[in-house]
Amino acid sequence: MANTLIKNIGSLSGIQTKPHSFLKGEALSHLSQINDAYLLCENERIKDFGQMSNAPKTADTIIDAKGGYVLPSWCDSHTHIVFATSREEEFVARIKGKSYEEIAEAGGGILNSAKKLNKLTEDELYESASKRLNEVMRFGTGAIEIKSGYGLTVESEIKMLRVIKRLKSNFEIPIKATFLGAHAIPTDYKNNRQDYIDLIIHEMLPVIARDQLADYIDVFCDKGFFTVEETDQILKAGASFGLKPKIHANELANSGGVQVGIANNAVSVDHLEQIEEAEIEALKNSQTIPTLLPSCSYFLNIPYAPARKMIDQGLGICLATDYNPGSTPSGKVPFLLSLACLKMKLTPEEAINAITINGAFAMEIQEDYGSITKGKIANLIITKPMKSLAFIPYAFGSDHICRVLIKGKSFFEAS
Repeated sequence: MANTLIKNIGSLSGIQTKPHSFLKGEALSHLSQINDAYLLCENERIKDFGQMSNAPKTADTIIDAKGGYVLPSWCDSHTHIVFATSREEEFVARIKGKSYEEIAEAGGGILNSAKKLNKLTEDELYESASKRLNEVMRFGTGAIEIKSGYGLTVESEIKMLRVIKRLKSNFEIPIKATFLGAHAIPTDYKNNRQDYIDLIIHEMLPVIARDQLADYIDVFCDKGFFTVEETDQILKAGASFGLKPKIHANELANSGGVQVGIANNAVSVDHLEQIEEAEIEALKNSQTIPTLLPSCSYFLNIPYAPARKMIDQGLGICLATDYNPGSTPSGKVPFLLSLACLKMKLTPEEAINAITINGAFAMEIQEDYGSITKGKIANLIITKPMKSLAFIPYAFGSDHICRVLIKGKSFFEAS
C-alpha cells in the first residue's frame, strides 16, 4: 500500500468529521483548520492528519508544502465543457449593445453552439473537452458535472453524452453527466414546441436510459426558453427513466423555475439571479440546493444572485462555474471565489465551503469528496505560502495553486 505524506502544511483547511453536513446559514462561515499540520494519504484516500509534531517520520512519497495551505479540491457542480467552439463574436456583439436575448433570437446563443456541434465528430468533441477538463483540473477542480444541451437533435444529444461517458472512463476524477436536451427550442420546432418535447421524451430518454448515459436531467426553465408546465412534463418523464432533476431556473426572469424544481424534488436549482422572498422561503422548506453562478453574471453583465440575503436567512448555497462558450467561458474557480466575495459579499470561508463540501452535496458525492476527512478520496490542492485564505480571492490575478493531487498522487505541479 503506497502512501504519500504532505508535511509542513501552513494550514490544513476544510476539515469535517462524519456525518458529513451540507452547510447552511452561519455554519457556512466556519472552515475548520489545523495550523502547522501534516496529511497522510494511503490507497488513494486520506489516512490521517494532525499537528506536524505528530507526523510520521517516513513515507513512500513525501511532499513538502513549505507553509502553503492544503484544501479539498473544488467540486464544480454545473458546467457545459463539451462544446464545439468558442463564441467570441457574440461577446463583441454584446459589447456593441446587443442583449443576450437579442443574440439568441437572431440564431445565436445556444442555437449557434448546436449548429456548430452538429458538424463535429464524437472524437473531435472528446479531444477539445479533454483539454478543457485537464485545464480546470490544473486550477484545482477534483470533481465535476457536465451537461449536454448543445445538440438539440437525437443524434447530437446522444453524441454529447457519449463524450461525457468517455471522459468518465478516462479521467481519474468523478464526473456526473446531465442530460439537457431541453436547453432551447430548435428553430425547426419554433412553431410546434410540443413536438420537440415529445422528441426528448419518446426518442432521447429511452436511449439515454438504455445506455446509462446520464445521472441527471435538466431543463432551462426561463423567459424565452421552457415554461413551468413544459419543465414539469420533462422532469416527470426524466424521473420515469431514473434521472433526477438539476435545473436551470430564474436566470433571466422570475420564471417559477424554483418552485417547479422543488415540486419535482430537484437535487439543485441553478442560477437564481432573479429570485424573491417566495423563492427563498420555498428553498428553506425543501431539500433542493440553490446553486449560484457568479461568473455568468460577470460575463453577461446581469444581476448577481442575492447570496448574502440567502445565507443570512439560513439557506445553504453552492457555487459553480457554469463553464460554457456563451455566458461563462472560464472554469477557473479561484476567480469565481473573487467574484463571490466582491459581488455577492460572501466571506472567503463561505465561498470555499460553497464549492467544496456543498458542491459535493450538489453532485451527491459528499461521502468521498468535498472536505478533509479521514477515509475520503485524497483529491487535494496545495497553495503557495500565504498569510490567510483571503489572499486567494484578494489577489485575483495571481496563480496561488502550486500542486494538485488526484487520488493522493501529483496531477499538476507548478513550475
